[in-house]
Amino acid sequence: KIITTMMTPPLRMLLSKPNVANRLSLGGCLSTTLVDRASNNLISPTSSIISQSPLLQQQYRYKSLTKTKRRQRDKMAERERRVAAGLPAKPRPPKYIPKDLPVINAMTRLDRDDESVSFDVASAVEMKEKITTQNEQEDTLRFGFDGLVMSDRVRKLLDLQNGSQKEVVSSQKRRGMELFQLREGDTGSSAVQVVALTTRIQQLQTHMARHKKDNSTKRGLDALYVRRRKVLDYMERKDFESYRKVVKSLGLAR
Repeated sequence: KIITTMMTPPLRMLLSKPNVANRLSLGGCLSTTLVDRASNNLISPTSSIISQSPLLQQQYRYKSLTKTKRRQRDKMAERERRVAAGLPAKPRPPKYIPKDLPVINAMTRLDRDDESVSFDVASAVEMKEKITTQNEQEDTLRFGFDGLVMSDRVRKLLDLQNGSQKEVVSSQKRRGMELFQLREGDTGSSAVQVVALTTRIQQLQTHMARHKKDNSTKRGLDALYVRRRKVLDYMERKDFESYRKVVKSLGLAR
């Protein structure tokens, strides 16, 4: 009894090992009862605490798990909890639509085709009216001298036929943008941006047909393709009617 009370923790740890206890008991140094008492004094308090606390049991059991395994274990526990509550094992995405959900007010393919044809006809008529109105106006003059009173000689001098290629392209771009303007002076709407980008793309395509090894222009042309595609994607999401009108009018492959 005196020896067991005077034992230090390292000695108790040593006596708790089975091989050391067997050697000591066989050599006669200590009795088996003394070894059992020493080992019980070391092991029984910890085991009793662990057996009484479920949380400590779980911590003692998963003490050697890595972070990945702990994360997987927590994920499986969360799935079991959801299944027990009658929910799907994995949470659904924010805008999830079940496959078996019936579609209400769905149109048949023939109805969609008829609607598309009627819309194309109406947009073509509207575009023809805008072009006719635009052609009835006075001819475009250079340097923005439209609407001024001048003699025939001066008007002939300022005629666009005597202008440079840059002035001709700028005039064509302006006239094309006027067809899709939402209001007078509109230069920022999506349809107008697509027309401006298409005009610039056509100009660079003509340049690349003559100078095939101009890699810098080719790089800029690819960037314009990407910009126009992004604007068209935005129009397809937000304003599908305007998108379809622009694609049909410009003859774009989408």
